[in-house]
Amino acid sequence: MSHASSADLTAAPPVLLERPEDGIAVLRLNRPDATNALSLELQALLARHFAELADDDSVRCIVLTGGDKVFAAGGDIKSMAGVGAIDILRRHTERVWAPIQHCPKPVIAAVCGYAYGGGCELAMLADLIVAGEGARFCQPEIRIGIMPGIGGTQRLVRAVGKVKAMRMALTGEPINAHEAWVAGLVSDVVPDAEVHDTALTLARRIAAMPPLAAEQIKEVILAGVDASLDTALALERRANALLFASRDQKEGMQAFIEKRPPRFEGR
Repeated sequence: MSHASSADLTAAPPVLLERPEDGIAVLRLNRPDATNALSLELQALLARHFAELADDDSVRCIVLTGGDKVFAAGGDIKSMAGVGAIDILRRHTERVWAPIQHCPKPVIAAVCGYAYGGGCELAMLADLIVAGEGARFCQPEIRIGIMPGIGGTQRLVRAVGKVKAMRMALTGEPINAHEAWVAGLVSDVVPDAEVHDTALTLARRIAAMPPLAAEQIKEVILAGVDASLDTALALERRANALLFASRDQKEGMQAFIEKRPPRFEGR
């Protein structure tokens, strides 16, 4: 008994936070023995990290990743198999995932291997998805008698269109990285060994940009997706005008005129 308790105390948490360089935070799913299945503990810790990073002015871009062989192979089926509808409702996954969904910082998902079920839904919360050539994306919930419940129908159809979303959700069959790129689900496809370096390179490039502009771009793109074109264009105009009140706008334009690198402060 004492040996088990000691192991529990020294066990690594299900999500690891890394700070590889200035401006960049990496969140790594860390349940390798369970194919990074999204346990309730993992989801809660991931949400806590996102909430804290959202308020951390030193972080300008977040990379979300899993292992070299699997990103995340869905929800934790064992924790769902015997529960009822009210139990599922009371889990309030919309609240748990809200800090990820509403994170103001740009988020890059680095996907190697499987992104199935909840793993695919988690990847779709990112703003960019860098996929390895061996990556696979799937919404297989129908195969166990349920359906996607954390955005796997709604975000998927917005990403790839109705017929491709229907095919994935109704058959539960995976698509490969190239098919995901053609469909518009992922932004980049690279060799598996280059996924993490590519994601960090993108994060470094974004972190060097003015953070206020990056946050406004993300907010307006996401808000405009479900708005009418006129409403979305109005949001864009006002956000663009707002940035002219920032010191970074003055610095960026002055640096351009003086032909020197800008120094953005997020103010």
